[in-house]
Amino acid sequence: NKSRKIEELERVATAYHEAGHAVVQHLLPHADPIHKVTIIPRGQSGGATFSLPEKDRYFYNRMFIEASLRVLCAGRIAENRKTGDISSGAGMDIRMATDYARHMVLEWGMSDRLGFINYTPDPNRETIVSERDYSQDTARIIDEEIKRLIDVAFADSQRILDEHWEMVVAVADNLLKYETLQGDELEAIIKGESIDRPSVSD
Repeated sequence: NKSRKIEELERVATAYHEAGHAVVQHLLPHADPIHKVTIIPRGQSGGATFSLPEKDRYFYNRMFIEASLRVLCAGRIAENRKTGDISSGAGMDIRMATDYARHMVLEWGMSDRLGFINYTPDPNRETIVSERDYSQDTARIIDEEIKRLIDVAFADSQRILDEHWEMVVAVADNLLKYETLQGDELEAIIKGESIDRPSVSD
């Protein structure tokens, strides 16, 4: 039956998507530790990888953000490699990655080309027209830098997943079997161990 087939395809795409996130997050020392991974849908998302700490962050260092960008790219890359297709499932990842890159370039002085300068408009300045404080040339460099940060992260994420694809397959298979994996179970699977508990279909 066709709708069952579509549902199964979605489940596989989601499992690989989350496995991609989880493997890259596990492998990068500057990313947050993983609390659990699930393919049980919540709201708009097909699945989720939960990090510790889950507290609100006010401090972002570049190593953390660069690791996070790679983790965000990994869902789509793994899903695409498995299914030969891409989906709207990466929408939120793309938005978050773009937000990080924009903050890095516009506010946090993390682009060598643009330097120690803030390019966001001053909210306290009373202007009738909201004027940009920078030239068309600078606007172009800002766009290029945001794109470059994401492109570099995407390529690096692809390299990591290529080198550790068997881990992704193992995590995805276990997600399809159990639907939710705790952090310690994830580590065991990545080390090549198997988990012993009843699966969802049992």
